[in-house]
Amino acid sequence: MTDPETVAQTVTETTPAAAGDLVTVFVPARDESGFIGACLASVRAQDHRNLQIVVVVDGGSRDDTAAQVAAMAAEDPRIEIHRNDRGGIPVSLNMAVAAARGRWLVRVDAHSTVPADYVSTAVALLREGEWGGVGGRKDGRGVTPEGRAIAAALGSPFGVGGSVYHHGTERQEVDHIPFGAYPTALVRELGGWDENLVANEDFEFDHRLRLAGHKLLFDPSMTISWHSRQTVRDLYEQYRRYGRGKVAVALLHPRSMRPRHLMVPAFVAYLAGAAAVALKRPALGAVLVAPYAAAVAAASHRTARALEPGDGRHVAPAFLAMHIGWGIGFWTGVADAVKERVSR
Repeated sequence: MTDPETVAQTVTETTPAAAGDLVTVFVPARDESGFIGACLASVRAQDHRNLQIVVVVDGGSRDDTAAQVAAMAAEDPRIEIHRNDRGGIPVSLNMAVAAARGRWLVRVDAHSTVPADYVSTAVALLREGEWGGVGGRKDGRGVTPEGRAIAAALGSPFGVGGSVYHHGTERQEVDHIPFGAYPTALVRELGGWDENLVANEDFEFDHRLRLAGHKLLFDPSMTISWHSRQTVRDLYEQYRRYGRGKVAVALLHPRSMRPRHLMVPAFVAYLAGAAAVALKRPALGAVLVAPYAAAVAAASHRTARALEPGDGRHVAPAFLAMHIGWGIGFWTGVADAVKERVSR
């Protein structure tokens, strides 16, 4: 089999658009049969042609993800497939870092597609020398009525709060980027991703990067089309996992917590209190919940205006799934941490 690096070098020498450093694009994947083809097609179409494309397939995959990647690797020697038998996204990410030969690392999520200039834009920004990592705006994509409503809710500040990468329109320094691009040497210097985390490993890595004195850039010109959850139930489970994972990161890095991270858990506790009051005094319980209900109604109306009527009715449930899921997940994580400490 022809060596991928040799082929990449040949492409670089013969294609003007390919000039530049070798870039390692890495994609962790598990059960991505419906998405991996489009994802890798967008990576293979990059105008920066000098690529090493590392796909790490989780050993727990139960579909034909690995077979699809192998077929594409037979067509494009820039693609390498690795198997993660231990499982978990952080392990896959670190396997990709270990295999990387490029000067720059660009992560692409298997649920995503990126425009042809995505890698070249990221590399140009990293070459400025001012940024330890760069990332773009993650635009949700829905293919079901609930999915389209969820994608719209994810683009609303009411839904995601201060997560600029969901709705930002201006280039700015941030504390976290989605599916970031980094100098390979810096990622190795920081020890890669924490393999003990089951969620929020990307935020935790970015926090350590910033603690080391580096800055993160959000640039909305780098757009990521991200296939978001397609049912409200799945969205709830996703956000419950996010909330639970936030506690693990907070225990590692207490200073990473911001007031906005505590607003939703505090509000869920407030709702639980209002529900308790409503058992004896329903009218008072309704009064306590009314401000939030009004806020959800107003935000849902604004967000649904861009959707078809049949899709718009799912926006309010999406907001509720995000807020309540994250809050319940957070308190579940707190309970787990207390139990673990007591057991010690």
